Formats: sequence, C-alpha cells, structure tokens
Amino acid sequence: MPLAFRFSRILNPRFNPSTNLGLALASSFSASSRPEPPELPGARGGGGGFPATIREGRAEIFADDSNSVFYNKAQVNNRDLSIAVLRSFISRRREEHDIQLRRGSHAELPPKHHAEELGHIRGSSEDKALSEEISYRAPKVLEALAASGLRAIRYALEVDGIGEVIAVDNNEVAIEACKKNIHHNGSVSSSKVVPHLADARVYMLTHPKEFDVVDLDPYGSPAAFLDSAVQCVADGGILMCSATDMAVLAGGNAEVCFSKYGSYPLKGKHCHEMALRILLACIESHAIRHKRYIVPIISVHMDFYIRDKRNIALPNFSPLVPQECAECGHNFVMGGPIWSDPMHDKEWAASILSSIQAMSCAYSAYAKISAIMTSVSEELPKAPLFVSLHNLCAILKCTNPTIATFQSAIRNAGYQISGSHVDPLALKTDAPMSVIWDIMRCWVKIHAVKYRPGNHPGTKILSQEPKLQIVILGPVWAFRWIY
Repeated sequence: MPLAFRFSRILNPRFNPSTNLGLALASSFSASSRPEPPELPGARGGGGGFPATIREGRAEIFADDSNSVFYNKAQVNNRDLSIAVLRSFISRRREEHDIQLRRGSHAELPPKHHAEELGHIRGSSEDKALSEEISYRAPKVLEALAASGLRAIRYALEVDGIGEVIAVDNNEVAIEACKKNIHHNGSVSSSKVVPHLADARVYMLTHPKEFDVVDLDPYGSPAAFLDSAVQCVADGGILMCSATDMAVLAGGNAEVCFSKYGSYPLKGKHCHEMALRILLACIESHAIRHKRYIVPIISVHMDFYIRDKRNIALPNFSPLVPQECAECGHNFVMGGPIWSDPMHDKEWAASILSSIQAMSCAYSAYAKISAIMTSVSEELPKAPLFVSLHNLCAILKCTNPTIATFQSAIRNAGYQISGSHVDPLALKTDAPMSVIWDIMRCWVKIHAVKYRPGNHPGTKILSQEPKLQIVILGPVWAFRWIY
C-alpha cells in the first residue's frame, strides 16, 4: 500500500540585489480575511436531478462515479498542509521584498517620499528594469498533474495573494472535468485557474524558471517529473512534491528504488524517514545537473502504511572498510545514498505551525496537520534517521525502559534527543551508537535479560563492558566516563 508525504524546498534561495533574480514586495501587507468554516470532505447527494458534488475546504467539485478523473479523499491532509505552506511562502515573500526595498536605493528616504521617488523611477525609461524589479508580482503557480483541478481551485479560493494557477493534465476527460469544476466555483476560481491540456514534463521543460510554485502530486512515483520540475521553478521559488510509492521507497523492492531514485533503501523502523531522505537526495541530484541547489523546508510522512511480505533480495554488503560492526560483530548492510542534512527549516516549520493554529477553522484536517507540524518543529535537525527503543531491547532481549528514562539518560550523558513525526516510538539523537549501547548495557546490569544463543548479536554487545558508569538518582540517570 502506498504512503504519501509532503516536502517543500526553495531552489536557489540566495538573493542578490545586484542580479535580476529578486522580486520586490509592497511595503504593506493586508491581513487575511477570516475564511468561512469549511465542511468536512464528503459527497453530497445529487437529488432533484442535480449531479452529486464533493466539498473540501472552500471548493466544491462534481463527483465522478466512474472514477475516470482521479480523486483521492485521503489526500485532504496533504492538500491542507500544502495550503499552509503556500500561505507562509507568500507572507515570507512579501517580507523579503519589503526588506530588499528598504536595503535598496530608497532606504535613506522617509516613507512619505517613497511613492514620489518610485513614480520618478517609473517615468524614466532608463530605469524601467529597476521599476519592474521593485514592483510586487503575485506568485504564479503550476499544478502539474491537475486531474479534477481540486487542488488548483483550493489554492485560488483559500490562499490570499496568490496569482495565476495553471492546471495541467494530459487527459482530455480530466481537463473537461477541471473546466466544469472551475466554472462551478465562481468568479474567483474562473479568473485565477487556467486549465491546460499538455504533457506535464513537456510543459515544464518549455517554461523554464517561469513558476514561483510548482506542485507535483502524481499517482505513484514523481521520479519521471523531477528533472523538468527543477528547471521550471523560478529562482527563490518552491517545489512541492508528493510520492505515494512508499512500498518502493521503504525497501519493498530495492532494485526498483535504485532504478527510479538512484538509491538503495534499508528496511527497519527508520524506513519512512529514509524514504524522505532518498527522495530529497534524488531531487538534489537533478537540481545540481542544472547548476541549482535545494533547501528543504518541510519533509513529512503521513497517512498510509505498507504491508509487504515478499522475499526481496537485499543489496550487497558494505565495502571492506569497515567490515564489521564494532558493537555486534556482524557485517554492515549497504544503503543509500540519502539526504543527510536537515529535512526541515525550523523557522519555516514554526511559521507554518503558527499559521495553521491561527486559521484552524480553515483546515478540514486541522488536528492531523497541526499535530504533525508540532512534532516536526520539535525534531532534532542534525540527526539523520533514528533508533527504536523497542528494537534495541529486542536485540538484547531485555525489558524496556520508559522513553522518558532513556531520554534522561541520553541528556545526562551530554547529548541531545528528540522524537520524530515518522514514528511515535522513534528517538533521534546525536549520540553515537557506542553511547546508546553503553546506556543499554548499564540498564541490563540492573534488569534481568532473557537467554540468548552464543552467536546472537545481543550476546556480543553485552560481552563488552560499558565505558559509561551509571549513577541512579531517583528517576534520573547520571553518568561518568570510565577511562
């Protein structure tokens, strides 16, 4: 079964006022008007000869009983989070442009003289380029795989300050349905959303750096669209990408994952976070080919789970150095490459969470996305993947310490630790595995363990004396190093 996750990133976010890459921001920003409380997603009966409709957020689309135009009800969480990211992006875009105006040639002028000075610039033909640069332009959005057009319509209706939204699909039936849905949602939708029949890959390749926001939400893998997508995004814009082929990314079929994303996945509790990092690394590899780079804003896994019991061949063992794990004595298993830098921007995460909380009535999936963003904002940024306390105890065949006790032990040993939005039992930490196993060795000394055969990895781990000595002070564990 597939898993959907969302992540946004900025392509070439470095802003240089001397170049023509920047956009100007109006000095004032009007607060968003309070949206009408949306109805929960669902279908309305088509009684009285009227066709049945589906309501999500402020948008309403016609239901397609034949499902010839794809609609995924479960992706309401994804669409709600995308809207929150867009709102934060537009707000930040305005702020950045305002800062650039103040840093520019008009920074020393009093505010009341700005309009007069700007008018003089606009009247001068030799400064026409500068006038165009400092004028604010609403962000242009591309929904590359529109289907019914629901996402594009919601962007137009629910995101204040958004510009033109191009809804592309290569299916004629989908485009006709999209046109009907756009017209059904009134003048705002009709004035902003433009349907276009085309192959998304060709369309993005023929519109380089034209869109401030590119949204990819394919049915399955986005791999075929990534190279054209990274070329289509404007400098300083965002690429929002969803993938629903989690069975592949999480290790269900390592060979297929390598053929699509250029990376080998490893199974384990961390597989969903590793899937995010594989996709980030893949997008980065496409961006580098075109002399661009990415900065992840939000990388999220949510909603779906996989059940895969096939016997799939794993990739080969790791290179000769090192040959074995110093803790358990077993061979390493090779995986990756993955994205090892932070997956989230902490400031963006806090901003998006604040926006979601301030407009809670605007999100059908408020409880879900606010919980995810809260967890994301608390994650340790520089700790790729994570360990599972249950897995550690299963290897040693010992009873589980509480998560609070284990976290206390890590912190008292001088390291950082946090949870993860991927798994409620996950523990992200900057402590090396040698310290983690030392803490578990100390735990086992005061808690009995079950029988383990001689070749069991837990036997080798516990045969080594810990370099940490434990001092128990009530519920708190303190440590000192033994040299």
